[in-house]
Amino acid sequence: MSTGLRIALIASARFPVREPFAGGLEAHIWALARTLTARGHRVGLFAAPGSDPTLDLHELPVHRPKLSAAARADVSMPDPEWMAEHHAYLRLMLDLSENGRRRFDVVHNNSLHYLPIAMASALPLPVVTTLHTPPTAWLESAIQTRRDCPVTFTAVSAHTARAWRPTVPAARVVRNGVDMRTWSQGPGGTYLVWSGRLVPEKGPHLAAEAARKARIPLRLAGPVGDPRYFTEYVEPLLGDGVDYVGHLDRRSLADLVGAARAALVTPCWDEPYGLVVAEALACGTPVGGFDRGALREILTPECGRLAPPGDAAALADLIPEIARLDRRAARDRAERFCSLQVMANQYSALYEELTT
Repeated sequence: MSTGLRIALIASARFPVREPFAGGLEAHIWALARTLTARGHRVGLFAAPGSDPTLDLHELPVHRPKLSAAARADVSMPDPEWMAEHHAYLRLMLDLSENGRRRFDVVHNNSLHYLPIAMASALPLPVVTTLHTPPTAWLESAIQTRRDCPVTFTAVSAHTARAWRPTVPAARVVRNGVDMRTWSQGPGGTYLVWSGRLVPEKGPHLAAEAARKARIPLRLAGPVGDPRYFTEYVEPLLGDGVDYVGHLDRRSLADLVGAARAALVTPCWDEPYGLVVAEALACGTPVGGFDRGALREILTPECGRLAPPGDAAALADLIPEIARLDRRAARDRAERFCSLQVMANQYSALYEELTT
């Protein structure tokens, strides 16, 4: 396999790609950029201001357009944050359409914005877009702007690929990977762990309810993405063994997960992938979760158990069984199925295919 491709990696303009990560998407892009660079590729990362300066960072121009008072007062004026993000991607895609061929061999879009897809035909180089979410109206519209969309699509799970199939019939599945060195096998312990963004769709309150019913301590870790939800649903469950330990960097979070008896994953939506599942398995920590989205793809009976969606009591009943699962089996599953090297191999092969 040849090396030295010039890759434009497009991230979200909403959150910086740096530790502690705002979510799984930022963690994924950071790891992908570093791994591809280590393999000899030249990776230019287009990301929000404040992203990791050790990467070849090109800050997305998220400056607000200078709108007249009349434009701002017009009934068509969208939310200012939406307008700023739109302006950033519009400027980026116009720039790549003008000089992208001189600078890059391939563009890999990991943003959730419609413009990198809608304007892909203006770029004189191949474009890959990874589908990280369930279908959205904006992206479906962008894909349908041309009868033959020039974008090569990947999806982070078979579940996500199936969800997009009416619009994207042939998305390749490339699952997000985790760094097996950072997420090393831990010793296990006496408490349960839940990690991720504390927002309603991730259901941390249900993890707290399950832990309380099972009478096993629980540690919650991650950024508070929805303060009102946290105050109304999570805070009342804190105490008596349920603790919120804050927003941790990767190393601290890996230590926390590796020292846990089991990890709880409680999606209240159809989880497109579930990076926290892969991270737990890499630490040798078995997983108990709700049977939604792609969790069934990642977990096997050797490393996890699934309860009916939203059923905290059923999840609690499974916890003793989950805690007895073999930690080495969990680690083995991560190494074979969702390691960073497996993911990088697949993306590198795709880039080569599109540029030769």
